[in-house]
Amino acid sequence: MSKTKEFLIPFVGLKLGKHHFEYQINNAFFENFEYEEFQNSDIKVNLVLDKKSNMLELDFKHKGTVNVPCDLTGEDFDLPIKGKMKLIVRFGEEFNNDNEELLILPHGEFEVDVAQYIYEMIVLSVPLKRVHPGVKDGSLQTEALNKLNELKVKEEKVENKEEDIDPRWEKLKKLLTDK
Repeated sequence: MSKTKEFLIPFVGLKLGKHHFEYQINNAFFENFEYEEFQNSDIKVNLVLDKKSNMLELDFKHKGTVNVPCDLTGEDFDLPIKGKMKLIVRFGEEFNNDNEELLILPHGEFEVDVAQYIYEMIVLSVPLKRVHPGVKDGSLQTEALNKLNELKVKEEKVENKEEDIDPRWEKLKKLLTDK
């Protein structure tokens, strides 16, 4: 991923307290990560950076839509997504991002790159099973669905006429009704 200046936050010059950042995410952002699951995307990310004397608290929130194919029909549709994430940035001897909620930056760092965290937050908010809303309510009309309905096997009701029944069965049935 090439570092873009837009997602680098220089925190050294910021005063203590809360600072707001806003990002508009589209498919160009995901191309940097070589992620091509979305045909289109329009997501707004709000980031609140709370600078304290010995650490930073980052609160991410996102809301928007991604255009994805339905897992059942293959039809593309806009899937609404939203989510939030919290990240704490501390300072230590060496860089460590093993923990998903804690980032340790070396002393002397002056900026933090939030692009990876925004990417992960958005991708993880998309459900594993993506179903077109028209499938759920039965309003989806597609050419493939119409062709399948056309080719559906028609059920023929066959009335079961009483065929020649063995007389022994008749006598057994009579025993049941004679009680």
